[in-house]
Amino acid sequence: MERTDYQRILREIRREIEPFAREGRAADYIPALAEVDPDQFGICIRTIDGRIYGLERADARFSIQSITKVFSLAMCLWLEGDALWRRVGREPSGTAFNSLIQLEVERGVPRNPFINAGAIVLADVLLRHLDDPEGRFLSFVRALSGNDALDYDDRVARSEREKGYLNAAIANLLKYHGNLHGDIERVLRLYFLQCSVAMSCRDLACAFGAFADHRTPFRFDGVSLTASQVKRINAIMQTCGFYDEAGEFSFLVGLPGKSGVGGGIVAVYPQKYSVAVWSPRLNTKGNSVMGMKALELLTTRTEESIF
Repeated sequence: MERTDYQRILREIRREIEPFAREGRAADYIPALAEVDPDQFGICIRTIDGRIYGLERADARFSIQSITKVFSLAMCLWLEGDALWRRVGREPSGTAFNSLIQLEVERGVPRNPFINAGAIVLADVLLRHLDDPEGRFLSFVRALSGNDALDYDDRVARSEREKGYLNAAIANLLKYHGNLHGDIERVLRLYFLQCSVAMSCRDLACAFGAFADHRTPFRFDGVSLTASQVKRINAIMQTCGFYDEAGEFSFLVGLPGKSGVGGGIVAVYPQKYSVAVWSPRLNTKGNSVMGMKALELLTTRTEESIF
């Protein structure tokens, strides 16, 4: 069978999305992210047999923000299994990723693990089970990506905490409803640190290869998941990975994925490839303008999606 020429397709996509290069704006509500040059672009594909195709700033590291929630979910499923779903749901939010109203209406049970409330619960789970959650989380991400040089960006974490009023309110509401067991400040410290992890498109494409290839045993840094659990993480990415734009991403792109307000998006085509794209300018939903368009064109050009 003839191999898909992904490198050529990436070059064509880059030319085609250039008219969108000035649309949107970087996430200026996090001061450290507001200082990033918004006019950067990188993309990388990793096939499940290990071939890499990259373009432009594919090796530039950036704050991956909410993409880390997929790693947290994997660790929490390893630690608690299906018991985790008693504390967090699996439904699309349909509202903003930091909504207090939805959390109050649903009496402190986050709609899914990828909204901020859900990820704060995941941080609480990690703190409950692990003696050194910061160290274990980073070690896990390094193992997934195959890059031992990855690290937290303390400056980004401090910047988030300084302006983290709404996340603090979410944590307090979770505590009020009995769905946060640890110390609020300690949980938030871990949550903000997780969001600060800096990775490149190449790092992310490699890390998510484990989610693209559920037929290979998922064992990284002591964390072990069944094939069924990996497929279910992909299902949650498909339905919940883009907040209240999840339906649009599913319609236009047709792959499980996860975005972050640092401008990164990662997606997987099960048993084919994982792909990561980065462009800091965001749309009103908090997703990368050029990243969304690039992935839409990727599945259109290749005629490859899960549907």
